[in-house]
Amino acid sequence: MRTYHQLTDPDRSGLADQIGAQRKRVAERLAGVRRIVAVMSGKGGVGKSFVTAHLARALARGGRSVGVLDADLNGPTIPGLLQAPPTAQPPAVGLDGVKCISMGQFLDEGAPLTFTGPAAESFVWRGAMEASALREFLGDVEWGKLDMLLLDLPPGMQRYVELCDILGNPPAALTVTIPTPESRDAVRRAMRAAVERGSELLGIVENMVGGALQGTAGDDLAAEFAAPVVARIPWHPTPDSWNQLAAQL
Repeated sequence: MRTYHQLTDPDRSGLADQIGAQRKRVAERLAGVRRIVAVMSGKGGVGKSFVTAHLARALARGGRSVGVLDADLNGPTIPGLLQAPPTAQPPAVGLDGVKCISMGQFLDEGAPLTFTGPAAESFVWRGAMEASALREFLGDVEWGKLDMLLLDLPPGMQRYVELCDILGNPPAALTVTIPTPESRDAVRRAMRAAVERGSELLGIVENMVGGALQGTAGDDLAAEFAAPVVARIPWHPTPDSWNQLAAQL
């Protein structure tokens, strides 16, 4: 079987040119964004979207222009957390002036994300459709000038890999964990993948501290990856919790 680069010109789809054009469009649209940060964990249930939304609000209250891209296409929560209204011209503007875009703004309440295509073969093309939607969020939304764009990633690493490919360069990563050893082990895998891709590790946020969830995940990960614990968010956070985190970024 011949590889893509072994095909003759009439047989080639121009895929490399298409990818280059898409990256150029994304780069042009994000030219006014000073910093892009992926908020990730590699697992669900650690409060990553909650951290993302409140960090964005704290940054905005501190005078910075901030946007949030909800990359969790199948479980979007950012519009609710930021109380962002539906808009015909995204991005929407939520609490404290934070701009955001989310699949949740385009779905009926309670409706799952679905794409048009052969139902029997959805496992083949669904991933490509989700990557395309993510690319549109980055390349078609008029973000304008932002000090920071936070990318709220879903569990797992597939969306992070897609982002690296779409952006052309790996985004800086802020990692969220809860104190438990189970969370530590899952987040460790995500951080290793980010390091291998070349992401700058900005630090670790240990969430839900001081409650029923016990462990030393934050300190363990910090020692292993030489990355600071930039915040420990208590079980019942206060505005100061988020302000302290924002000050680290």
